[in-house]
Amino acid sequence: MDLAFIPSPSVGVVHLGPIPLRGYAFCIIIGVFVGVWLGNKRWVQRGGRSGTVADIAVWAVPFGLVGGRLYHVITTYEPYFGPNGHPLDAFKVWEGGLGIWGAVALGAVGAWIGCRRRGIPLPAYADALAPGLALGQAIGRWGNWFNQELYGKPTDVPWALEISSDPAIGRVGGTYHPTFLYECLWCLGVAALVIWADKRFRLGHGRAFALYVAAYCAGRAWIEYMRVDEAHHILGLRLNVWVALIVLVLAVVYFVISAKKAPGREAVVEPGAQSVEGADGDTTESGTDEAAEQDKVSVEKPTAKTAAGDAKAGDDAAGESATDESGDKKSADTADEPAADAKPAGSGSTKKP
Repeated sequence: MDLAFIPSPSVGVVHLGPIPLRGYAFCIIIGVFVGVWLGNKRWVQRGGRSGTVADIAVWAVPFGLVGGRLYHVITTYEPYFGPNGHPLDAFKVWEGGLGIWGAVALGAVGAWIGCRRRGIPLPAYADALAPGLALGQAIGRWGNWFNQELYGKPTDVPWALEISSDPAIGRVGGTYHPTFLYECLWCLGVAALVIWADKRFRLGHGRAFALYVAAYCAGRAWIEYMRVDEAHHILGLRLNVWVALIVLVLAVVYFVISAKKAPGREAVVEPGAQSVEGADGDTTESGTDEAAEQDKVSVEKPTAKTAAGDAKAGDDAAGESATDESGDKKSADTADEPAADAKPAGSGSTKKP
């Protein structure tokens, strides 16, 4: 007899009149909002405008939902397009089934579109959002708890997850490893790791995001190995284990190459944003400051020009004055010449009377 276990909800949906309120959907929505909130906070610390992360998320989130669903349907096509499958069920996202790999991949396409429209480098945006993604995943995993899905192997540990029997879908009751909880805790650790490493080593140019991907994949590989739900296998390993290992290697390679080619962090992440003092004491120069400096230079130049003009006018005036004085002196000399040539009276005369 099990003395302790984690109970599962008896129902995963509550109806408010004709409107169904599903626990899975609520977990996803809350995860998105928390991720955007943390991403916005980090973006402002890096020198960006408040609200930019949410504006780009308007593109990234829908793309991510479509990508996550596509990945799930493609890798688990039997319930939808296999024998006795129901193709229309592929659109029932609220029933569960979002692949994180597809969500991040296609979500990145949406983020790239949003960043391009705002003139923002995608790697800088990804770095700011990375811990928020991990935190959002930690919250979203509780949606699997509401749906009683994606649990691990049978176990009798005190933290085992109780699963109720459901013959309609072939679910066998018992206590299993709560892999949703393991992944939730792992994601919280990944978020803390990225925040610490980013502050300690000033990660930039997509390296904070690469660290998030690598760390998440490392945990997802062993957590995925514990699951007992049906999945495609390659060389004895579940498909998602292979995907996690491959993406892990790619993330590490990117991290190393990026550190060599572009060390440090971006000086400007959003053109025209106000200068913001970061949490680690960094200050990003803003486009407003540059414009003010240009205005200052443009004001100083006419002033200097005016001063030069005044000096030139003074020199001209001095020259003219000197010329006038010279002319006056010459005139005076000319006037004195007849007086100098005139002979004194009574001198030089030899005539006798």
